[in-house]
Amino acid sequence: QEAVAEIREKMAAAAREAGRDPAAVQLCAACKTRTAQTIAASAALPIDVFGENHVQELCANYDAGAYCGKPSHFIGHLQTNKIKKVLGRASLIQSVDSEHLLLAIEKEAAKAGIVQDILLEVNIGGEEAKSGFAPAQLEDAARAAQAMSHVRVRGLMTIPPADSDRDTNIRYFQEVRALYVDINEKLFHNELKCLSMGMSGDFEDAIRNGATMVRVGTAI
Repeated sequence: QEAVAEIREKMAAAAREAGRDPAAVQLCAACKTRTAQTIAASAALPIDVFGENHVQELCANYDAGAYCGKPSHFIGHLQTNKIKKVLGRASLIQSVDSEHLLLAIEKEAAKAGIVQDILLEVNIGGEEAKSGFAPAQLEDAARAAQAMSHVRVRGLMTIPPADSDRDTNIRYFQEVRALYVDINEKLFHNELKCLSMGMSGDFEDAIRNGATMVRVGTAI
């Protein structure tokens, strides 16, 4: 309770510094390795969304009712053979990192007769070991998603390289925000609402640079 209150205060202060409404930034609690009991105990706190990195944990916690009616998002790397399990359990898949995955989600969502909300993940640091769309590929990926009837792009997500210093990190956040604004205007008539960036170590900087959702685990 104290940790979440402190995070909320820091979030609000960062938003006000940037001249933004604190209510415009959501807190996604990254639940990795937490039990259903712990998650359920935290559901009454001012957490907006629960984020899961692993399909197995999403299924177990969702089926146990651990989120207590709050939305659950999938925030980890998703393998195509596990999409079926995520559909219907995750209201948003934040980590759509390739056209291959995009097509696979479209196919499974069509079979299930639903429209799946997604974020496109941007590999802003150009890391070879990390998946995600390079900035230059983003517009094509967004156009491909727009042409599909069972996925709906809601915004962008990014994770800057773990070893970048604060100034570099801030620059990455600014670059992703610029990409977000650009494709939002160009392709989506400004209907995109979610820019998910910032974690326990850098969520304040992410908010100062436009994040509408931060994913916080360790600090909680």
